[in-house]
Amino acid sequence: MKDIPVFTTQYGVASLFLREIPYRQRAHIKIQSSLEPEKLLAECVDFCKACGAEWIDAAGHEYLEKYPLITVLYAMQCDREFLGETDACLFPVTEETVGQWLKIYNERMANIPNAAYMDSKDGKELLQKGDGYFVHKDGELLGIGKAAGDFLDAVIAVKPGMGETVVHALCSILTDDTVRLMVAGANERAVRLYERLGFMKTKELSRWYRVL
Repeated sequence: MKDIPVFTTQYGVASLFLREIPYRQRAHIKIQSSLEPEKLLAECVDFCKACGAEWIDAAGHEYLEKYPLITVLYAMQCDREFLGETDACLFPVTEETVGQWLKIYNERMANIPNAAYMDSKDGKELLQKGDGYFVHKDGELLGIGKAAGDFLDAVIAVKPGMGETVVHALCSILTDDTVRLMVAGANERAVRLYERLGFMKTKELSRWYRVL
């Protein structure tokens, strides 16, 4: 199922994220502009429900504050020179291992608010960009991640207590002086880890509320 970047009604414009419906029965709505957000939201929710969504969250308008807050998405950053080093090794995702990477990612991120499900299309993109990695040490898998340029896009430790090592390993291949990432505030363990490593919140990106 494809997302609808521009969903237009007489009440305004929204973006509908539907690709997780076949896997998790979840949909996300981002209100772009509306003078009647209540009516726009109702139409968006009805459309998502018709597509099979059983859980719907939304962002983009102060009207949504009447609903339960799920999470706040933050931008964070840190000077790379302040991050420690590690002797853990990075192994790029290959055609033979991309299925394993996706499986780990989807299992570990299933309960993290606004963590998108990744399918075979994402796997092909991962291979094309070459930004997906496994983190090993002494022949043991510690975690996986996604990183390139100045952005740490995903950090997942599969062994308890190895989050810091996974971060250090992934940051070792970044090329900019500043490391940036995005994190859901509801993912408290991740936020605590990043703050302990020296990352600072720089911007509130969005607030997501459960509307179904």
